[in-house]
Amino acid sequence: MDFDDDAQLDSSQVEDARGGGGGLPRGGLMVGGGAAGLITLIVALVFGVDLGGGGSGPQRDAGQVGTGTNLSAQCRTGADADQSEDCRVVGTVNSIQKYWTQVFANSGRRYSMARTQLFSEGTRTACGYATSAVGPFYCPADHKVYLDLTFFGELQRQFGAEGGPFAQAYVIGHEYGHHIQNLLGTMNRAKAGTKGATSGSVRLELQADCYSGAWAKNAAATGFLTRLTETDIRQALSAAEAVGDDRIQQRSQGRVNPDGFTHGTSEQRRRWFTTGYETGDPVKCDTFSGPI
Repeated sequence: MDFDDDAQLDSSQVEDARGGGGGLPRGGLMVGGGAAGLITLIVALVFGVDLGGGGSGPQRDAGQVGTGTNLSAQCRTGADADQSEDCRVVGTVNSIQKYWTQVFANSGRRYSMARTQLFSEGTRTACGYATSAVGPFYCPADHKVYLDLTFFGELQRQFGAEGGPFAQAYVIGHEYGHHIQNLLGTMNRAKAGTKGATSGSVRLELQADCYSGAWAKNAAATGFLTRLTETDIRQALSAAEAVGDDRIQQRSQGRVNPDGFTHGTSEQRRRWFTTGYETGDPVKCDTFSGPI
């Protein structure tokens, strides 16, 4: 995964709240991506974590500013993105949002930007208080993607993913897929709390995987990334497979229960990312019509 050295990064799309906490009100619904919802479910069931907004993580004063890095000073060009994980997140977010800005413009719509917040330990959001155990997620109530970078190490250690920069990019692309669903009203087609192999929740997550693949196909055209390699795509597919419902359930419960699916199987997640990547067309990501 290489960035164009001369690409100009827009660090305003990413805020660094590591070491601090937000002061947003509680309420709403978090939408898990990558492995987020599945990891949250496992943690909640096994360790009894409260996901209802109270949380057991560190509570900070409302409005307290984070003590993270100065992204605007450190992340200026694509060359910076090749050298720093923080700047790579900025460059990835920039590329994803430029892609969706173009897609929306081509269909006569206006794309609304969504910021990404980097956090550590825990953070308050409009969807409730979240700890790092939640993993990456999108909050439709405040139009933000939340990301604790330590998640990607856990994805390798606990779930056997290959890892690598583009595994991270796939997950970020998935979370922004949820933002697209929010803007288009697609989230209304998946009722909160529904589970099962053909549920709206599974269809929503698979569509976000497909949207991530569609961006990946067009990533170089955004001017931030150079041509993706086979290694990049392999990293994304490995991450997608690692967080399939069937694999997660087998690891955590020793059996597979399709009635408890919320994100789709490893095969489905791989297939829908591939559909987006091979076609490069988000219109082909209709997981709500027909079999999945």
